[in-house]
Amino acid sequence: MRKVLWFLLIVGLSIGFAGCAGNQTNNAQIGSGDTDDLSKVTIRVGQTGWSNFELMLKAAGIADTPYKVDYKVFQGGNLCLEAMASDNLDFTLTSEIPPIFSAQSANQGNFKIIAVSQSTTLNQELVVPKDSGVTSIKDLRGQKIAYVNNTTAHYFLLKMLSQAGMKWEDVNPVQLSTSDGLTAFSGGKIAALASYGNAIISAHQQGAVTLVSAKDILSGNFPVEASISALSDTGKRAAIADYLTRINKAYEWTRNNPEKWAQIIADNTHQPYDQALATFKEGMAQSPDKVVAVSQKAIDSQQDIAKQFLEVGVLKTNIDVSSFWSHEYDKELPISDK
Repeated sequence: MRKVLWFLLIVGLSIGFAGCAGNQTNNAQIGSGDTDDLSKVTIRVGQTGWSNFELMLKAAGIADTPYKVDYKVFQGGNLCLEAMASDNLDFTLTSEIPPIFSAQSANQGNFKIIAVSQSTTLNQELVVPKDSGVTSIKDLRGQKIAYVNNTTAHYFLLKMLSQAGMKWEDVNPVQLSTSDGLTAFSGGKIAALASYGNAIISAHQQGAVTLVSAKDILSGNFPVEASISALSDTGKRAAIADYLTRINKAYEWTRNNPEKWAQIIADNTHQPYDQALATFKEGMAQSPDKVVAVSQKAIDSQQDIAKQFLEVGVLKTNIDVSSFWSHEYDKELPISDK
């Protein structure tokens, strides 16, 4: 049976699209090829911030999968991996940071990194209120800075302080979720906010200004994780292969339809359309979204992050990040050109 599924999977991947996004037959042929084998399969997909995967596939006309998809939305990748650790998710995407910490849990997080989504590093910033008088990170010495623990915000705040010749102890870091951090920032409870995505977009709408951007600090690698239990299930394994292929097709659709996608972004992140369009185009110019196979370069990038967390005492022991990477889907995905 497994050999049959593999054959069907390879055939399906080779067929691709004939052009009509709304064609039901083409949708079923994207990855799996055989709807009967997957009709009873459900994969649970975690999304960060808003329903980006779900809406992207719908907009591209490829949401009609031969398997069921149960979508869930979380405030951050760290929360997605918490759900995966308790076997409540099968598939998600995070930044490089959450897997480092999730792998330290009792069951090693119940995940493997199976691919990398190369994407923009925009909207990852340290912001301060307008007219605060703060012009450099050194002006925040002794001040409260909200950040999201075990995420890119945690990492880039450490890097920004280091680049300014400062230590973690030189400021008063406050662990808050994205929404709580934004609330504290809006209420004047903190001097600065290190966050990402919708929180940064909303902060700017409230007059916040960028003190330091993380766009040149972060790699742009966003690991794609699957639960170990899903990878051991033949049906879910095939469904995930198909789903990865659909994501790349949907990414391609967004690049070809920036105005339509920007409207969807604006509607769901509550930002002006012109701003959403400009940010999307800027992000695509920096790094077009694409899911690629696991590479040694991507593993080394995350290992360097773990090393830096170890050096500042956030990690107590050194870890080998390659232990939670998997080449399970390398043959089904394009190779990174970065």
